[in-house]
Amino acid sequence: MVINWNTDLFCLIGHPVSKTLSPIIHNKFFELINKNSIYLAFDIEKDNLFDVLKTFKAMNVKGFNVTIPHKIEIMDYLDSISEEAKLIGAVNTVKNENGQLVGYNTDGIGFLKSLTDNNIKIKDKTILLLGAGGAAYAIGVTLSLEGASKIYINNRSIENSNNLAKKIKSLNKNVYLEVGDLSLNNINKLDVDIIINTTSIGMYPKIEMVPIEISGFSQNILVYDIIYKPNKTKLLIEAEMEGYRTISGLSMLINQALYSQKIWNGFELEEIQRYVKELEGILTYHVE
Repeated sequence: MVINWNTDLFCLIGHPVSKTLSPIIHNKFFELINKNSIYLAFDIEKDNLFDVLKTFKAMNVKGFNVTIPHKIEIMDYLDSISEEAKLIGAVNTVKNENGQLVGYNTDGIGFLKSLTDNNIKIKDKTILLLGAGGAAYAIGVTLSLEGASKIYINNRSIENSNNLAKKIKSLNKNVYLEVGDLSLNNINKLDVDIIINTTSIGMYPKIEMVPIEISGFSQNILVYDIIYKPNKTKLLIEAEMEGYRTISGLSMLINQALYSQKIWNGFELEEIQRYVKELEGILTYHVE
C-alpha cells in the first residue's frame, strides 16, 4: 500500500477497538479494487466524541464506521441521518458529504444478507434476542419488518429492553413482544426458533463467559452470535455440543462492511458481493 497526499482516509471509532477486524476487511477491499484509500481504527471514549467529529470534518475523513458504545449517542452530533437509520434508532456508518456528516445503518441489511446466504427465513419465527444495544436495535427492527411472529428481548437492563420493544412495536403492531432478563424465566425454551446474541458476552475479555444457559431448547433451533472474534464463542461451542445449528458473526461483519463501501463509494451491490468469499477466507485466519 502506497500512502500519499491523495490517499482517502476511512476509519472506525469505538471503545474498545483493539480486537476489530474492520481494518483488515476494508484495506483488503481497497487493495482488491486498486483504490488509493486507507482504513484505520480509533479508540474513542464518549467524552471525546463531539470533538473527534469536528476533527474528522477538518481532516476531510471520507467516511467512518461506528461501533460500541457510540451507535446511538452519535446521532445527536450528525448533520443528518438516513431514514433507515432513523427507523432503526442507531448509526453504524457515516459518510462525509461535502463537509456534512450523514449517518446510515448497515447492520440490519448486513444481518439479513447473512441469513439469506444461509437459506434462513424469519417470517413467522419466534426469536430470542439477547441484548438491547445499537446492534440489537438494527436486528430487532429488521426481524419485525421481515415478519417474525414473536420476539423475546432479554437483556441485563429491563429498561433498555422495554425501550427497544416500544421501538419495534411502533413499527409493527402485529409482532408479539415480551421482555425479560438473561435468566430467561419469562420464556418457553421449546417455543424458540432462533437465538441471536447481540451482547458483548463472549467477546474479549469475556471469552470464557456465555450470556445464557443454552440447554433445553428444541433440537431444530439456530443459535446466531454476532460476535466474530473468536469465530466460535463459548456460546456457539456449547450450542454445537447440544446439537444445535450455529452461525458466527463473520458473515454479518463482512456484509455490513461491504454495504458501508456502497454508501461511501457508490459501488453497485453486484460489484462488491463478488468479494465476499475472498474476504471470508482472509478473515477466517484472523478469528481462529
